[in-house]
Amino acid sequence: MNKDINVLSLFDGMSGAQIALEKANIPVLNYFASEVDKFAIKITQKNYPNTIQKGDVQSIDTNALPRTGIDLLIGGSPCQGFSFSGKRLNFDDPRSKLFFSYVKILEKIKPTYFLLENVRMKKEYQTIISKHLGVEPVEINSNLVSAQNRKRLYWTNIPLSIPEDKHIYFKDIIEKGSVDRDKSLCLDASYFKGGSLETLIHNYINKSRRQIVFDQPIIVQKPRGVNKFGLRALNGKVPTLSSSSWQANNFIVYPEDATWRMLTPVECERLQTVPDNYTEGVSNTQRYKMLGNSFTVDIIAHILQGIKETNE
Repeated sequence: MNKDINVLSLFDGMSGAQIALEKANIPVLNYFASEVDKFAIKITQKNYPNTIQKGDVQSIDTNALPRTGIDLLIGGSPCQGFSFSGKRLNFDDPRSKLFFSYVKILEKIKPTYFLLENVRMKKEYQTIISKHLGVEPVEINSNLVSAQNRKRLYWTNIPLSIPEDKHIYFKDIIEKGSVDRDKSLCLDASYFKGGSLETLIHNYINKSRRQIVFDQPIIVQKPRGVNKFGLRALNGKVPTLSSSSWQANNFIVYPEDATWRMLTPVECERLQTVPDNYTEGVSNTQRYKMLGNSFTVDIIAHILQGIKETNE
């Protein structure tokens, strides 16, 4: 745009939208943030001290916003009720109902541009959101711009294209160790709940959750028939394998004495295309949580580029 813009970010979290605006080279006059998590607010104010915090989304006084108007309304309303990995309470989940706070504010302030992000969900609930916003969503996988598989829906009136593949791989963003896949599993807000080795490996293999990093390669085998779940060294005996089940039931891996670890906060920042150590200043638990709740910043930056292109 040819002017500095006013932005209202709902469910702002650690202010990933501000990082995206900066990456997209869109100048900001005022950035208003609605957030209630004190740790996320702390990180936002550390990195962007001029942020104007407006508190709970349900209590925002839109009359106190600039008379010149809001140029961009952005947010990712809570997704727990919609996510296929959750209980799928949908709009019966009080967190999911906060979407209607977004709609209420959108209708009242009538911004020039709006953007809403959320998880993939049942078509019937996707249709409800589309009806309220007046646009259909575009699905984009973050793996195009990062080392993470993360499919999300984006509703926006900004001219939108799918980003080009940057060919960023998981092995390229880890600080040390080995990984068994090109792209990380999706980072979620409960990543810090790692658990024991057995629980972590079980979730990793059987539920595709809780991405882990190994020090050295091993073989991880899923339970199948009489074969039990376990780890096997490449230089030792491996379970009986059939040609039809190798890829489905075994993962390249890592020696009997291999050690595992969770992703570091910096590695999680890289998965979300957030600057290294951006979330430093709170506990690792809180860092994992806010990063799991955040946008993949470079996807948002790509979408916001559409604002600049429209006004050139």
